[in-house]
Amino acid sequence: MNFIAPESLIFWTTAIFIVFFFLLKKFAWKPILGAVKGREDSINTALASAEAARNEMQNLKADNERILQEARIERDAMIKDARDIKETMLAEAKEEAQKQGDKIIAQAKATIESEKNAAMSELKNHVSSLSIEIAEKLLKDQLSNKEAQVKLVEKMLDEVKLN
Repeated sequence: MNFIAPESLIFWTTAIFIVFFFLLKKFAWKPILGAVKGREDSINTALASAEAARNEMQNLKADNERILQEARIERDAMIKDARDIKETMLAEAKEEAQKQGDKIIAQAKATIESEKNAAMSELKNHVSSLSIEIAEKLLKDQLSNKEAQVKLVEKMLDEVKLN
């Protein structure tokens, strides 16, 4: 047999291929298939975890939106309550100020009235004392002569009888 003839080369190539194929099947095929299977499993696991992470991110995003909406609603409620409290406090302050103003005005009026009454009383006393002084002086002048005294007594008696 000629080893370099083209027919023999085909034979030897086929024989070496078959031996190499059986050796690969015996020793390398299982580890290669195991590595490919492991790689396929890790890729599937990574895809599943990525899908789960995407779903979880969507859930977290929805939860964040819901929490933000609730926070906005609560903030609006707090602002409304604060405005209501402010308006109530302003109304109460205005009412209290009005009451205090009315009270001060009433006190001022009472003080003015009492001062007016006191002034009127003092004026009456002063007028009466002046009237008495004037009457006294007039009576002294009129009563200084006898004839004027008799005339005054008669006039007074006439007035008494008329009443």
